[in-house]
Amino acid sequence: MPDLQKRRRAHRWGINAEKLAGWYLRGKGYRILAGRSRNALGEIDILAKRGNTLAAIEVKARKTWEECETSVAPWKQQRIARAMEMWLAQSSTLAGEQNCAIRFDVIWMTPWRWPRHIKDAWRP
Repeated sequence: MPDLQKRRRAHRWGINAEKLAGWYLRGKGYRILAGRSRNALGEIDILAKRGNTLAAIEVKARKTWEECETSVAPWKQQRIARAMEMWLAQSSTLAGEQNCAIRFDVIWMTPWRWPRHIKDAWRP
């Protein structure tokens, strides 16, 4: 299979994983504020809020759990944290919510398994 087809298939799998992760989070009581939120500093797959916690959630779809565990490199974590800072600075959605806790989560997706939600996966 040519590389372009592999990349397209992987991209579609990633998009579908993000959609499934959104439904999974809704089922757990989260309110999805944004999906695939991009700005000049990076991209956040899902921005969700539950109670007084705002979570930037990175979704990783891989063939195995082991591949998921190493999929969010430190440079990617920093990029997500910077994107979150910019989102908070520009967002009117959270205006006035100074005491909102910020958290960085990961959802791992593998074929034919329930998602794994790793809360507070890292701190910038």
